[in-house]
Amino acid sequence: MNQISRRHEKRAGGRAGHRAGAVALLLAGAVVLTACSASDGGSSSTRDVSSGSRKGQGSTGGGQPAPDAVAPENGRSAAPGGDADSEDSTVPDPEAPDYLSTFALDVDTASYGYARRTLGDGRLPDAGDVRPEEFVNSFRQGYERPKGNGFSVNVDGARIGSGKGGGGGTGASDWSLLRVGLATKTAPPAAERPPAALTFVVDISGSMSETGRLDLVRKSLTILTDELRDDDSIALVTFSNEAETRLPMTRIEGNRKRIKDVVAEMSPAQSTNVEAGITLGYEESVDGHREGATNRVVLLSDALANTGDTEAESILKRIESARREFGITLFGVGVGSDYGDAFMEQLTNKGDGNTTYVGDEAQARKVFVDQLPAHLEIRARDAKAQVAFDRKIVQQFRLIGYENRKVADEDFRDDSVDGGEVGPGHTVTALYAVRLREGASGTVAKATVRWLDPKTRKAQEETGTVTTGAVDTTLWGGENDRLQVAAVAAYFADQLRGGDLPGAPGLGELASRASGLAESTEDSAVEKLATAIGRADRLQRGAGTDDAPEPSEGEIG
Repeated sequence: MNQISRRHEKRAGGRAGHRAGAVALLLAGAVVLTACSASDGGSSSTRDVSSGSRKGQGSTGGGQPAPDAVAPENGRSAAPGGDADSEDSTVPDPEAPDYLSTFALDVDTASYGYARRTLGDGRLPDAGDVRPEEFVNSFRQGYERPKGNGFSVNVDGARIGSGKGGGGGTGASDWSLLRVGLATKTAPPAAERPPAALTFVVDISGSMSETGRLDLVRKSLTILTDELRDDDSIALVTFSNEAETRLPMTRIEGNRKRIKDVVAEMSPAQSTNVEAGITLGYEESVDGHREGATNRVVLLSDALANTGDTEAESILKRIESARREFGITLFGVGVGSDYGDAFMEQLTNKGDGNTTYVGDEAQARKVFVDQLPAHLEIRARDAKAQVAFDRKIVQQFRLIGYENRKVADEDFRDDSVDGGEVGPGHTVTALYAVRLREGASGTVAKATVRWLDPKTRKAQEETGTVTTGAVDTTLWGGENDRLQVAAVAAYFADQLRGGDLPGAPGLGELASRASGLAESTEDSAVEKLATAIGRADRLQRGAGTDDAPEPSEGEIG
């Protein structure tokens, strides 16, 4: 029996029998604390989501591609980003990739937040810490919202062309940028959400003594204590070389001063044993579990693990039964100029959660006041997307980012394979570089999103399509400002990790385009994007950075 289950039986007594085997009805999933989440809105290593512990036969009959996907057996296909073989070939090649692209939805944005912090400190981010999808998903997109609790599917695009300023790149006129945008219904008023039972796991290791780490965490939790409702609950666990429960699950009503006093008493200690902190945090979350509430573990750390188990997968295996039986998800909030971004992302991906990064008090207030209380519940569990390209229209395609969220095409309908958790008011954007066949006309792609209803666990799907006529406009200088913002963010991330996307402008041109888009959209987040790109451009040229302070993250929606 898992150690958390044993501890829960001992501490909860008769409650254990009542809870055991129950599927959590709680809404405990994705909190996106970024520009995409309250708006309308890669690591260099590749993780196949289908290889996780949830791999196996799904409740709906095993892995299948999306409906109406173009059959890959009809002729030979071009590799994404590679050259197409002869269209006249009728002999199927079992080694040739198909024309499907499948991935788990991702609403993380920590990669972009940490990149901005790093640039503000006068350093270029490591290529392995740059995930383009998290840059793109940091900005609102203006998608149409669904009327119900599922997704709307928005697909559009534009020709890349050579662009104003000559930043189109070799062969760019042959390429288009395709945007697949998914959106959920906006968050309900705070009074209408279920109560929350939040277990905060706080890193108090020696590295957290740096300004902007533990002091920022204390401010964040103090702010949140004032914002949560009386019927919400908080538990607090701290860890350094060992973990300690500072506060068992406690109702907010009548205990705000007590909670703030406990938070204020936290002080830096020794090494960083993330394993001990997460294990004890889940124990407290299970022990304080509330039926019908949002039960979540929130890890606040610089994620620089150096004691105990430092492997994300094995750490999460220790709390597997608690995660599954009680539906408890793990949400990560990163802090610090030196931050274990990849480690935090791996933890939250395997813990069915999300990450964000907080660099200053303004960001903390936005996260813990403007977003967290409103976005505690979820709209979709294990959400995946599959885009089927028509081989008669498309010669090549390339998904920008999502390397860590890939799913085998045949596992799209296998509901035992991990997807992403998406909350109310969230958007997810996937960009593709697509090379169309000369003179082709018709449907370019069909995008399908599949998810499980968080209450009933029933699978649902929604689709959207795009034709050649809808992607025939010019990207740069066109009327779709939000598509251009997404393109700038994607090209920026690709430049930072040394990529070679077709039609990629240089950093100087990207900074100029971002400045113009900030003016046309009147969006402060886009203005800060322009600042970040300008800093990266100067650092790459060896020109240094200015002395202006790093601005806080832009207001969300």
